[in-house]
Amino acid sequence: MGDAIVVHNLGKFFNRYHAEKPVTIMEAALSGLRKMQPKEQFWALRHIDFTVASGEMLGVIGHNGAGKSTLLQLVGGVGQPDEGQVRVSGRIGALLDLGAGFHGDLTGRENVFVTAIVAGLTRREVARRFDQIVAFAELEPFIDNPVRTYSTGMQMRLAFSVAVHTNPNVLLVDEFLSVGDLAFQTKCLNRIAELKQNGCAIVLISHDASQVEKLCDRALWLKQGRVAAYGDPKVIAGQYKSEMHTETLRRTPVRPPQTTRSGIELEVNRNRFGSLEVEITDVRLLPSDIIHSGTFLKIEIDYCTNQLIQSPIFSVAISREDGQVCFETNTVNAGVHLPEIHRNGRVTLSLDRLDLSGGVYFVDVGIHERSWAYAYDYHWHVYSLFVQPTSDSSILHPPHKWEMNGTHLIS
Repeated sequence: MGDAIVVHNLGKFFNRYHAEKPVTIMEAALSGLRKMQPKEQFWALRHIDFTVASGEMLGVIGHNGAGKSTLLQLVGGVGQPDEGQVRVSGRIGALLDLGAGFHGDLTGRENVFVTAIVAGLTRREVARRFDQIVAFAELEPFIDNPVRTYSTGMQMRLAFSVAVHTNPNVLLVDEFLSVGDLAFQTKCLNRIAELKQNGCAIVLISHDASQVEKLCDRALWLKQGRVAAYGDPKVIAGQYKSEMHTETLRRTPVRPPQTTRSGIELEVNRNRFGSLEVEITDVRLLPSDIIHSGTFLKIEIDYCTNQLIQSPIFSVAISREDGQVCFETNTVNAGVHLPEIHRNGRVTLSLDRLDLSGGVYFVDVGIHERSWAYAYDYHWHVYSLFVQPTSDSSILHPPHKWEMNGTHLIS
């Protein structure tokens, strides 16, 4: 298949404006009449080159302010580049911002028609696909309510559903998979895979390098508006994670060993890493750190900070003694958007059943900066979990049953 997206030497700048500080009372009184003048140009993007073929998925990663959203807007035709070229072939389905294109006073039904027609469908085509759009978004009871009454998740579901039902040749997704519940994320991923198989070119913006590694055919790492790396997702994700680890080590302060409230010793740069702007003060495994395979486990993370921290990310991983990760999750992938935190608090992860085979495991917990740039506090191989052994020697022990000729065999 040919290239659906071609970006060559792309550049986009913005003017930075500065108002001169008035030095007299008269100047202060008249300063509102004086127009602010641009003092410098800021290149949000420069020298960007890449292609995306039909049926290919490109993942774009980078920290906040790297230029990811600006890039997607230019590819989607929102704004013009100041240098270079963008060529896109076919109909674009764009999810550039949550609820973008929706009018709050219009109902969900009216917004579906308006948005889909703007995307290139005829009114008859929208009417024919309307029930599918609403059913996918799971908004049947609310479709005739004004969109301003919708929650963030409801707006996301409707926007995604409209975009993927316009049969786009190019789909642009800006962090949308990080909003909504896990079940809907899975539904989105399945739909994206279907579009990709049918020849749709997809660009996914993400902070999550692991997500890009799993989903994408190629990866582009943006750093301060420039291409830091471009190519194999596994390689790029590894480089990105390595830089994050290096940045975390750089920010980790020198501090004598401490103990948690439960009496476990923490030593910086041995089993504890991070800037410590937010500190994990205790972690509890409930009902106990000794469980049977397939039973409930709750992980409570207590934290404290004397700063105002915007949208932190909490992570949990369970690994074997040899370092093999058996399970990992974080609030971003789970669609949980945390508000700002300050002072003390607690975050809890509940696992309905943990189907690990018997053995010794470690529960690693962390709190990260909102763009994954570095860790605030990360505890590695500190908290032991003992899973009672079974006769099964495999690592994973999911619920299962045996049948013969359609008859369930009771064990």
